[in-house]
Amino acid sequence: MRQSTVTDGDSTALALKILVAGGFGAGKTTLVGAVSEIRPLRTEELLSEAGESVDDTGGVRQKTTTTVAMDFGRITIRSGLSLYLFGTPGQDRFWFLWDELSQGALGAVVLADTRRLEGSFPAVDYFEHRRIPFVVAVNCFSGARRYGAQEVARALDLDQGTPVVLCDAREKDSGKEVLVRLVEYAGRMHTARLLDSVGGSAGG
Repeated sequence: MRQSTVTDGDSTALALKILVAGGFGAGKTTLVGAVSEIRPLRTEELLSEAGESVDDTGGVRQKTTTTVAMDFGRITIRSGLSLYLFGTPGQDRFWFLWDELSQGALGAVVLADTRRLEGSFPAVDYFEHRRIPFVVAVNCFSGARRYGAQEVARALDLDQGTPVVLCDAREKDSGKEVLVRLVEYAGRMHTARLLDSVGGSAGG
């Protein structure tokens, strides 16, 4: 189930589940915290020397914590439409959580860091293989070389039509624009699949 509805008097509120994924240090926790209208739930732990052998901190040496379960936040896009955001852990050893978190999700945001673009491939592959609509949001870090959306799309070998947007994960308005783009894209994808299934049933 991808959505839930809450009836209050004559109004019906729609709540959609969105995943925020990406490589280690790409800005997932930052994005959820920036856009959430409630105090975000975070499950972060300090990075330790023991984790250096499994957590590649190249390019993100200033990072001192890591998500070990999920981040959670909520944002109201417009009256009657809220998004529940679930930030996924970025390291390989926590990927067993992804299947649980992806249940019922409308779509996902894959945050990309052009300094460590290879960190985005696992999330891209995960959502493509499970046919979960997603957008790639390039987090524009200070001092990092800037790339255009088409360059990033080619580098990640994205399926044609997959949106790529540039953002600043620290800015609420920038993050909200990414989420609006995802909702619009996911809505089109789910509608197209529904029409295909109806057409296939009618043809059979």
